[in-house]
Amino acid sequence: MSKEIEWIVQTGDARLDKLVAEELPELTRSAVQNLISQGLVFCNGEPVLKSARPVRGDRITVRIPEPKVLDVEAENIPLEIVYEDADLLVVNKPKGMVVHPAPGHNGGTLVNALLYHCGNSLSGINGVMRPGIVHRIDKDTSGLLIVAKNDFAHQKLALQIQEHTFTREYNAVVYGNIREEQGTVDAAIGRHPIERKKMAVMPPSTAGSRNAVTHFCVIHRFEGFTQLRLRLETGRTHQIRVHMAYLGHPVAGDPVYGPKKVITSLCGQCLHAGLIGFQHPRSDAYLEFSVPLPSYFTDFLSKLKEK
Repeated sequence: MSKEIEWIVQTGDARLDKLVAEELPELTRSAVQNLISQGLVFCNGEPVLKSARPVRGDRITVRIPEPKVLDVEAENIPLEIVYEDADLLVVNKPKGMVVHPAPGHNGGTLVNALLYHCGNSLSGINGVMRPGIVHRIDKDTSGLLIVAKNDFAHQKLALQIQEHTFTREYNAVVYGNIREEQGTVDAAIGRHPIERKKMAVMPPSTAGSRNAVTHFCVIHRFEGFTQLRLRLETGRTHQIRVHMAYLGHPVAGDPVYGPKKVITSLCGQCLHAGLIGFQHPRSDAYLEFSVPLPSYFTDFLSKLKEK
């Protein structure tokens, strides 16, 4: 069922789309503009353009249609939920689980599980009822990620990522022994010019490349391998995997950026998102969560020889 929200403009000289977005912060600016283009925003009973500038005393009415249901089936898949409230939840994703449905992965994803767990407690971002995946981690990367339950939370959390105030810390085992005890990789990442399914370090001037910064420090050295703690300043696709390969120390088990002879027992890269920190979108309180290394990771460490 659609709902209507109505109010009287108290101050004038603001564009309609900005005015509505400020009054209804749970809606994204693009969602507001979509409503206006569909003729669902009215000024004194008449549909208006987004560039209109209502004046004090005008009556604004916004008609919000019922969100369409995402064309993905809810599945009763167990989730390890580290934290949950009315605005968000933090999930410890297992290795091997895809975050969002895609060709070849229509079921068994985190989104399928979230649709079942959250029921009707979902956001209607851009008119589609779906859980708000604020950031993703790769299928074969384990660990923490945050999910927004409403547009307000999604916008606030996404802004923290954009402003680099969102803490994401990883553990990894990489090939070889890194010379430095700690360091920073500041190298732009873009689509690989030949292998289009891969990412690569590219000159910043290359079309489509974006700045990427990864900080790392050594936790433990082994014969032929190094265990690292890494902190993301940015969050580009495959960022840690690309940056480590760029240094000549790809993540152990990585079938895409590592050596051709893959460590099959790892079933993918030895990379775990163990810590996440952020300001709660509603209270502004800083929250930080961590989870221990999973068994596949500790089992691999136990087989390595001390350096």
